[in-house]
Amino acid sequence: MRPEIQARIAAARAARELSDLARQAVGTTAETTSATGRIQRARRLRQMVNEYVDRVVLAEALAGADWQEITEALNRRDSTTVEEEYADAVAEWNALPEADAEDEGVQDLDDWYARHREDHDPDLEKPVADLLNRH
Repeated sequence: MRPEIQARIAAARAARELSDLARQAVGTTAETTSATGRIQRARRLRQMVNEYVDRVVLAEALAGADWQEITEALNRRDSTTVEEEYADAVAEWNALPEADAEDEGVQDLDDWYARHREDHDPDLEKPVADLLNRH
């Protein structure tokens, strides 16, 4: 499996974790806790959003997206700086050995999506496994 596919699967995993944590945050709305506790939970969500964005950027870079396009999508100005920020991660992912789809938890992600999909979500049976059919 190509590195960009592995990175897209990692991004899907990060999105799942973010969604689960966000749902838990809604569930604790009425919970009696300290301001520190609420802020720390919110900060964890923000950290997870940043991790998700980084995985998506990594996947796009590995797929050959232009750094200027990535920079503009990030609402940044200097594509050289953005490329430098991601250079080590891109190199590391390019050096990864081919992974087996089962090892990446593709079926688990598709099953999670099927359980949580709502009517307004894309009507796909296997949104993550469909990555594996790309040539």
